[in-house]
Amino acid sequence: MTEATPSSPLSRRLRVDLLTREFPPFVYGGAGVHVAELSGVLRPHADVRVRAFDGPRGAEAEAEGVFGYDAPETLASANPALTTLGVDLAMANDVAGADIVHSHTWYANLAGHLGGLLHGVPHVISAHSLEPLRPWKAEQLGGGYAVSSWAEKTAYLGAAGIIAVSAGMRNDILRSYPELDPAKVHVVHNGIDLSGWARPAETGPEADVARATVERLGIDPARQSVVFVGRITRQKGLPYLLRAAESLPDDVQLILCAGAPDTPEIMAEVKSLVENLREKRRGRLGTGAGDDAGVIWIEEMLPRPELVSVLAASTVFLCPSVYEPLGIVNLEAMAVGLPVVASATGGIPEVVDDGVTGVLVPIEQVQDGTGTPTDPQKFVKDVADAMLAVLADPQRAADMGAAGRQRAEDHFSWTAIAERTMDVYRTVLEG
Repeated sequence: MTEATPSSPLSRRLRVDLLTREFPPFVYGGAGVHVAELSGVLRPHADVRVRAFDGPRGAEAEAEGVFGYDAPETLASANPALTTLGVDLAMANDVAGADIVHSHTWYANLAGHLGGLLHGVPHVISAHSLEPLRPWKAEQLGGGYAVSSWAEKTAYLGAAGIIAVSAGMRNDILRSYPELDPAKVHVVHNGIDLSGWARPAETGPEADVARATVERLGIDPARQSVVFVGRITRQKGLPYLLRAAESLPDDVQLILCAGAPDTPEIMAEVKSLVENLREKRRGRLGTGAGDDAGVIWIEEMLPRPELVSVLAASTVFLCPSVYEPLGIVNLEAMAVGLPVVASATGGIPEVVDDGVTGVLVPIEQVQDGTGTPTDPQKFVKDVADAMLAVLADPQRAADMGAAGRQRAEDHFSWTAIAERTMDVYRTVLEG
């Protein structure tokens, strides 16, 4: 281990450039949430600059070290993968002066790789997902999927350090890229802002916002509800959920906070399944075609306070993912005090304590990278059975929710994650 010298970055305050596809106000998934939170908790430890897609954020944001990049006009009509690389080149140029470049998702990985080479600084990757384990992305990107896969692999093999958001993700990384030195792959779990994810007060302004939100969205807080939150993408397993939901009692609501579809094809599939579910429930309830039959589909991305209100009005959180490196949505639900029924895949078992904070649904998966259950009908039945068991025992559900909140507090605080991330930076710099 190398000692810090007067000229070493370790002898002074580090400058860290975080490179990301998503950053507020443009956040579409868990990786964007992660970078937003990480940038805040790292600032007491380092000089942090954030470089993100979706254009400049304005002078005030730049004064705080947040820089946004537009896609090159000449690539506006190109395959999205090529447009991404155009942004990466601009980012790579601008990280001059950083001591560490730290990229998130394949969208920014090549920016980190090239920036590190260009300026002679270490590149660290946070692994939120892996292209080899998302082959359905070919539906979205066409030949661009080969480009994104190449960009990711090149960056991973050249990285000075890789942070996996779970031990399950670390295993996936080493399986996908066996050329990697395992010593370079570190586990630092995702975290959660516990102050922002907490059940609203029962009286006062918070309670008023919660009531107004639930009323506007058509949710009846007096009824039991199962809630799903996630993008409409193959990895989230929404079609399995919708088939399992056919087993729900008619007085239980299904709330789908689901938008941003990857492709028109999966959107069409989900629409068909939602309408089929509604039709079956209407037939049993004797309601008209205009009635949503207790299946509430919210396609808009809700602001956090409104999403917290929806979670707080629900009974059970359902996560039927077939691929999930960690599953920050499960942490968010636990922080609001919901029991979680989730597939036992990826990093989810490191978040959900089976039988204590929720129920893990076993899933045997095809080993072709798609995560497809080997027996889809059994998986659907197992999801339905677990969901119904939690709904049938309100006291058990409440106890699991309370245990989930405690687990989030004990194991997933951002303060600890900032310190672990700084430890990875020091390890890389000591090299």
